[in-house]
Amino acid sequence: MAELDINWVRAQFPAFAEPSLQGQAFFENAGGSYTCKPVIDRLTRYYHQRKVQPYGPYEASRLAGEEMDEARRRLAAMMGVETDELSFGPSTTQNTYVLAQAFRQYLTPGDAIVVTNQDHEANTGPWRRLADEGLEIREWQIDPDTGHLDPTKLDDLLGDGKVKLVCFPHCSNVVGEVNDVAAICAKAKSAGAFTCVDGVSYAPHGLVNVDALGADVYLFSAYKTYGPHQGIMVIRRALGDVLPNQGHFFNADALYKKFTPAGPDHAQIAASAGMADYFEALATHHRITGNPATIAAGAHDLMRAHEARLLQPLLDYLTSKNSVRLLGPAQAENRAPTVAVAAQANGADLAERLAPLGIMAGGGDFYATRALRAQGVDPDHGVLRVSFTHYTSEAEATKLIESLDSVL
Repeated sequence: MAELDINWVRAQFPAFAEPSLQGQAFFENAGGSYTCKPVIDRLTRYYHQRKVQPYGPYEASRLAGEEMDEARRRLAAMMGVETDELSFGPSTTQNTYVLAQAFRQYLTPGDAIVVTNQDHEANTGPWRRLADEGLEIREWQIDPDTGHLDPTKLDDLLGDGKVKLVCFPHCSNVVGEVNDVAAICAKAKSAGAFTCVDGVSYAPHGLVNVDALGADVYLFSAYKTYGPHQGIMVIRRALGDVLPNQGHFFNADALYKKFTPAGPDHAQIAASAGMADYFEALATHHRITGNPATIAAGAHDLMRAHEARLLQPLLDYLTSKNSVRLLGPAQAENRAPTVAVAAQANGADLAERLAPLGIMAGGGDFYATRALRAQGVDPDHGVLRVSFTHYTSEAEATKLIESLDSVL
C-alpha cells in the first residue's frame, strides 16, 4: 500500500493555510475536524446559487435538489448501502433520540435493550430513558482497568432471548479501542436482536462498509468527518420498514425521511457531497480505483496506516510516564488516535497549559462520564484528551510529545 501523501492531504484543508492558525497544532479533532475544501466550495456555491426551496421546476431549485440527492447517493454507495438507507439529521444526538422514540413505540414492556458504559452519553442516554416505559435496560460493562468491552460478556446478557436491541460504540471517545463490530453484530443477530452502532469516534478515521459490518444502524457526525454540522444515520431497510414513522405522515413510505421529523438543512446536506469528493480525490491521488465502496476502503486504509505510524510513539511516551495513566490500549494497531490521559492535574488545566505552546487540545469528561467512572476517574477532575486524524503531520506529533513533556 502506498504511503499517505501528507502534503497533498493538507493542501485540501484551507485551515492549514489560514494565517491565524499558523503555529497551532490541532489535537482536538475528536470534538470536530477541520473542513475540507470541496465541502466549503459546495456550501458557498449553494448559498450563492441554490438557496431556494429544492425540488421545484425552476433551474436553481432543480439543482438544489439534485445536489442534496447526490450527497445521499454517493455517501451511501461508499458505505455499501442503498441510497434511501442513509439520512441526514441536525446531529447524531438528535438522530439517536428520534430513533429511541421509534423503538419506544415498537418494543413492548418486558423487552430488553443492551447499552454499554463505554459510550458517549448521546448513544446511551436516550436508550436508558426507555426504562421509564417499562423496557429493561441491561448494561454491558467495560473492564475497569483497561476499558475493554469484552464480547464474551455479551453472551450472558443475550441469553434469555428478551434483548431486542444492542447499542454500542465502534470505539469510545475516551478509551479509543476499536471494538469488533462485525463479530458483535453477528452475535446479536444470532440472538434475535438488532444493533445500533455509534460510529462518531471512528468515522473520522475512514468510512466503513456498513453492509460488511452487519450493523442495522450506524451513526456518525459529518462535522467530525471533514464536513458540515450534520448527523448521518444509516438504517438498513429490514429494520427501517418495521419501525414506526417519526416524520410527517405523508413521508412514512420514504425510508430516508421517516426518522427525520425536523426540516432538513438543505445547504449542509448538499455540501456533504464534498466529503465524497474528498475521499474520491484522495483515492485517485494515491492510484486507488474501483467502485465507491472500494475507493472508500482504500482511503480508509491509507488514513489508518498514517495515523497508526504517528500514534505509536505517543502511546510509548505516555506509558513511560509514571505520573499519568493512559486510558485504553497502549498499541496503535487496534485503537483510534483519540488518546485520553488521567493525571494529578485536572484535564482542563492541562489543556490550558498546552495552549500557549501551540497545542490545541481538550480537557474534561467529554460526555463520557460513565466510562470515566467505570475506570476510576472522577469526571469532575476529567482527563486530558489529544486526538488527531490523517491530516496531522509527523512534525505536529513530535511537537505534541515535546509539549506534553513540559507540562506533565
